[in-house]
Amino acid sequence: MLRSKRLEVVLTLEERKESEALERLGEARKQVEAHKEQVENLERYQQEYRDQIRASQQGVVAVARLQAWQAFIGQLDQVIAQQQRQLQQAEQVFEARRLEWLQAWERKRGMERYIETCRQQEHQARDAKEQKLADEAAGRAFARRQR
Repeated sequence: MLRSKRLEVVLTLEERKESEALERLGEARKQVEAHKEQVENLERYQQEYRDQIRASQQGVVAVARLQAWQAFIGQLDQVIAQQQRQLQQAEQVFEARRLEWLQAWERKRGMERYIETCRQQEHQARDAKEQKLADEAAGRAFARRQR
C-alpha cells in the first residue's frame, strides 16, 4: 500500500480533532456572547433604575428610601462586577479554545501537505520506473535489430 494511502487514516484523525476543536470553540463563543449579554442587560437595568431614582427625586425623599436605593445600586455594581469577571474568564477560555483549534487546523493542514508531497514523490517514482522500463525495452529492441 502506498504511503499516501496509509497516511489518509492519520489525516482523518486530524480532521476529526480539528472538527471537535471547532465545536469547542463555538461553545466558548456562545458562552462569551451570553456573558456579554448578561452584563449589558444588568448595566441597562442599573441605568434605568438610576433614571427612575432621579425622576422620583423631584420632591422630598425620605432618607431611608434614598439609602435603600443606594444600597440596591451598590448591589447591582457588585453583580455587574461579578458578571464582568465571568465574562473575562469566558473570554480567556475562548482564546484558549481558539488556539487549540488553530493548532489542530495547522496539524491537519500539515498532514494534507505531507500527503500531497508523498503523492508527488510516488508519481515521480512511478514515472521514473515506467521510463526505465521503456528505455530497457527500447534498448533490447535496438540490440535485436543490430544482430
